[in-house]
Amino acid sequence: MRTAAGVGSAEEQHFSGDWREWRRLRAWHLKATGWSQRDIAEALGVTEAAVSRWMATADEGGPSALLRSPPPGRPRRLTDRDCCKLEEMLAEGATAHGWPNNLWTAKRVAEVIQRHFHVKYHPGQVCRILKTHLNWTCQRPVHHYQGRNDAAIREWVEETFPHILTAATARGGHLVFVDEAGFLLEPLVRRTYAPRGNTPVHRIGNPHARISVIGAITVSLSNKAVGLQYGMLGDNLNYQGPIVVQFLRFVRKRLSGPMTLVWDQIPIHECDAVMEYLSRERDVVVEQFPAYAPELNPADGIWRYIKYGRLANYTPPDLAVLRDKVTEELKRLAGRDGLLKSLIRYTKLPIRL
Repeated sequence: MRTAAGVGSAEEQHFSGDWREWRRLRAWHLKATGWSQRDIAEALGVTEAAVSRWMATADEGGPSALLRSPPPGRPRRLTDRDCCKLEEMLAEGATAHGWPNNLWTAKRVAEVIQRHFHVKYHPGQVCRILKTHLNWTCQRPVHHYQGRNDAAIREWVEETFPHILTAATARGGHLVFVDEAGFLLEPLVRRTYAPRGNTPVHRIGNPHARISVIGAITVSLSNKAVGLQYGMLGDNLNYQGPIVVQFLRFVRKRLSGPMTLVWDQIPIHECDAVMEYLSRERDVVVEQFPAYAPELNPADGIWRYIKYGRLANYTPPDLAVLRDKVTEELKRLAGRDGLLKSLIRYTKLPIRL
């Protein structure tokens, strides 16, 4: 049986990359070298009728007629080269182009396109250009404190934490990541459908009423098991040093062996009551996250997951109902090892689980 491998004409060297287009061009070349239509059809896996149509098209318009036809409609006003240049400009950030922050909106991108390429687009078309030609998507930005030191945070992740992990592993026991949060009675309402012009109204009894919660994600350094411990205060109370000590005692009773405690640099973690307790607990080593880097703390993911994942659009009538719901969600999370491990992996800390 004859084979049709290889490329043998100038037209074939410039085909678009579509395998169907290559097949048509290859059929024309094989015909020109003396192959029969039956052999061509067998070699290319098509019918003789298809080969006959291709040959008729090439006889009428030349082999270039076998190339893929351009899409209908007016040609693109931004070429591929223009799109590459646009992406380079957008990568500079919006502040480099005169805006007060680095948020790219469709309207801002449309202005950049008009300013530099003299092409005017509707913001809706700009969205399609960003998605189709630049592979950009609309995303919610992460908020970082303006005074944070990114270099120091990177150094802590790459150099400091590996030493913490090595020392904790040598001691055995557990890594314990601790964080506090508050759940407000004011709901995290996103959006709801309603008739045009009739804005929905949701009444709130006390938008400032709150429940303070403390949580700890624990990691056993011997078997890589993870766990969740948590505690709650009464209505509208805030955590203070002595109550933090009570929680640490509670965690110590639940865990066996030494404990490496990692938490944020906030006053209640360095108050006299906490320092006095830690001075007596020789098996507890305390390490601090760099300032303004909550994304490094797996325990911060507890609140992010519950607030924005599970309780979005949740509208409790009072704190008692909210307390029951938060307790239910914490119990649910405590029983899901895979989800707890995902909160640790989200931080990108070098912990093997």
